[in-house]
Amino acid sequence: MAKVLGLGGVFFKAEDPAAVGAWYARVLGFEVSEWGGVAFEHPRVGGTNWSPFAADTHYFEPSQASFMINFIVDDLDGVLARAAAEGVEPTGRQDEDMGRFAWLIDPAGVKIELWEPSKEPPEA
Repeated sequence: MAKVLGLGGVFFKAEDPAAVGAWYARVLGFEVSEWGGVAFEHPRVGGTNWSPFAADTHYFEPSQASFMINFIVDDLDGVLARAAAEGVEPTGRQDEDMGRFAWLIDPAGVKIELWEPSKEPPEA
């Protein structure tokens, strides 16, 4: 049966794509290629979610964008320290059974969700 296997990419418009790419390189450690993007190997932990939200959700706030991007990270505290060194503070943090989360807003106004998956699988 033909089916989708996972997220193949995130593509969005930005007024200054080079500046947004430079921010992601500085703040989140992206290795931006000459073509302006990044290709990630599939992580060995976590997974990719696809989930529509209600039009009146507040979950993406304080961003006004109609979408949010989730990135799996290997060291949430380390990524947040790198962001803080660039003057970027999280808009929130949360720990739960499936892992640790924090949120940032990028220069294009997009909410970025950082997820460090739990080392132990969540209990059913």
